[in-house]
Amino acid sequence: MRNEYGRRKGWHVAKFLVLGVVFITAIGFATMTLWNCLIPELFHGPIITFWQAIGLLLLGKLLFGWHNHHKSWDDKWARGREWKAKLREKMAHMTPEEQARMREQLRNRCRPGFGRDRREAWERYWDNPSAKDTDQDDPKNEEKESH
Repeated sequence: MRNEYGRRKGWHVAKFLVLGVVFITAIGFATMTLWNCLIPELFHGPIITFWQAIGLLLLGKLLFGWHNHHKSWDDKWARGREWKAKLREKMAHMTPEEQARMREQLRNRCRPGFGRDRREAWERYWDNPSAKDTDQDDPKNEEKESH
């Protein structure tokens, strides 16, 4: 099976799994080595095995969290919406020539690495207000549409 860019999905899944196992193994050995070098000498503690080091890492994650820093996904998506709203507000105060120049600069800045040319989707996003605004009941939008 292939994804939208014509690449095989199975290869990416296998690569992800192999890199995940390599990462967990490296972190486990690093934890085991640091523990065995420091704890027995400093605190007269036990020497641990690889699996005990993995268990300690898992216990630490369960007790102290998963690096989410108490931010929800809603906060992350809200920041994206705020950025888009600021950009739309900035574009609203520009002349059509300045808007076209800004769109072209953003297109050129974001184009590499995205595979196919997405010019039509980009044009549709900027030129169709109903496609980019989900807040149809916003009074500011009604004022703009009524004029």
